[in-house]
Amino acid sequence: MTDRTSEALPISVRNITKTYGRVHALDDVSLEVRSGEFLTLLGPSGSGKTTLLMVLAGFTRPDCGSLKFGDREVIRTPPHLRDVGMTFQSYALFPHMTVAGNVGYPLRLRKVPKTEIGRRVEAALETVQLGGFGDRRIDQLSGGQRQRVAVARAIVFEPRILLMDEPLSALDKKLRDQMQIELRHLHEKLGMTTVYVTHDQREALTMSDRIAVVNHGRIMQLATPRDLYERPANRFVADFIGESTFLPVSRSGKDVLYDGQRLLCEVPQIETDNLLLMVRPERVVLSREGPRDGVNNFAATATEVVYQGDSFLLHADLPGGGQMVLRGAMRGANVTALPAVGESLTLCLAPEDTVLIDGSER
Repeated sequence: MTDRTSEALPISVRNITKTYGRVHALDDVSLEVRSGEFLTLLGPSGSGKTTLLMVLAGFTRPDCGSLKFGDREVIRTPPHLRDVGMTFQSYALFPHMTVAGNVGYPLRLRKVPKTEIGRRVEAALETVQLGGFGDRRIDQLSGGQRQRVAVARAIVFEPRILLMDEPLSALDKKLRDQMQIELRHLHEKLGMTTVYVTHDQREALTMSDRIAVVNHGRIMQLATPRDLYERPANRFVADFIGESTFLPVSRSGKDVLYDGQRLLCEVPQIETDNLLLMVRPERVVLSREGPRDGVNNFAATATEVVYQGDSFLLHADLPGGGQMVLRGAMRGANVTALPAVGESLTLCLAPEDTVLIDGSER
């Protein structure tokens, strides 16, 4: 396989709408994917992410809108003329063909000479670490190996755009984690513009240059993994990416208050009557010595403590009626050192970890 980073194509999605009866699978979606970027479409089942991928592939025709690969409008171009590689959730391998037969299929469709097919198939298999597997039958392969064959088939004709529809969902967790890194390294090597669909937030955070969070046929937020996690645009994104609890807060002039307490934090420039404090469990610090200086302190009562081996989860009630969750490392402590249910304690949140968000779901 050759490095074709310089030949990767950008994708421009403009005002794409797709309806099924009264249901808006895609609702006026616009999106720019940069040349050579790994962009993930992330969302719950039925959010519209796979519909958008099928529009990119040409298997679904939208009701209206524009789709460009580079400078070329492809909204009416059939799938086989889009020069797009694609992997499916089910792999869609041909069981009656060998590994080499499966990988070489796109080249045979393109009338590539047999000698050239053999060379390119072996190169593609080497790229996905399956060199020498060409004569194997599909039923002789493990799940991870089948997934690699599907990727080899998608890249063997060196497309400038690669589309992937939840390709790791059928794998067990350990193999899925391993394949996430392998696919990321493969993308860095080949440089193809890649659009990847998943409902797994950790998978998206691990693999992506940017993530588009999709819900109800709309893009809720498009950002880097870090920005998405640290500064979500609204409650849906904050709730879907990572673990969070939310506390209602109020404004008082330039200050933000929780239960009458002024919070040390950066106040966002958003106009909403539904402002929330987003609390990530791993950012909360437990203090048994009482309030600390320079941080936001919350008096709390432990209601549930869950031991999880290398860490523990502490659920606590606050006097104002809210709840907070803390995830702490065990750090060699034993179970008896954990807080007891009913214990009064102080939970601390640094100003930089005190994040306010728009409480709406839009």
